[in-house]
Amino acid sequence: MAGHSKWAQIKHKKSQVDAKRGKMFTKIVKEISVAARLGGGDPEKNPRLRVAIEKARDVNMPMDNIKRAIMKGTGELTGTTYEEVTYEGYGPGGVALLIETMTDNKNRTVSEIRHLLSKYGGSLGESGCVSWMFEKKGYILVDKMSIDEDTLLSIALEVGVDDVKNDPKEDNFELICSPENLRNIKASFEKAGINISLAEVTMLPKNYVSIDGEEAEKMLKLMDALEDHDDVQNVYANFDISYEAMSKVSA
Repeated sequence: MAGHSKWAQIKHKKSQVDAKRGKMFTKIVKEISVAARLGGGDPEKNPRLRVAIEKARDVNMPMDNIKRAIMKGTGELTGTTYEEVTYEGYGPGGVALLIETMTDNKNRTVSEIRHLLSKYGGSLGESGCVSWMFEKKGYILVDKMSIDEDTLLSIALEVGVDDVKNDPKEDNFELICSPENLRNIKASFEKAGINISLAEVTMLPKNYVSIDGEEAEKMLKLMDALEDHDDVQNVYANFDISYEAMSKVSA
């Protein structure tokens, strides 16, 4: 889990900066609109929309922005229609990549994604080439300052957490659960006064590829470039890189 854990925490810190400059708002507005278009505008009847709204609130998006995004999705307001497209490919060292996008122009997006992959030593693959290497899971990071490990394990067992990991080099405990249980588990921890750094449904790799040196540096630059792309919503990869190499991108 080292690669995923470290990048998840880097991404979480980066999202706070992105929110300040509006980039995160743009990505979440797209997600809200698509979720509303596919499942309706009532978050109580649309779990995907509910999660998107929670993300919006986490980055302090104004309620008016949220409402407009929902109304664009349901057709009550005119706006751009976005299409979901997932690209699969490889990064340096044969690292598997899943790239989830929302775009109003597939030709533009695939061209730009292909260019980024090529620039950093990767390549675009066929549909299905790497998706089998990942599985959908609920992923939670709990601040170690808010709870000790024994107490966390006791609560985690009661609420249905599948696995708890404690990397001594990290500031957070990692919790893995089924996607369906994520919301209830998060609510249980918050009710107990436990500080949750991150809670999301993600695609976890079933195995990892270790890379180092120039390959590691290119891989981190590629992840950063993909995450920064306006059409990219999520990037999942199965790399495992040393903390020393990771620190270059998180500095």
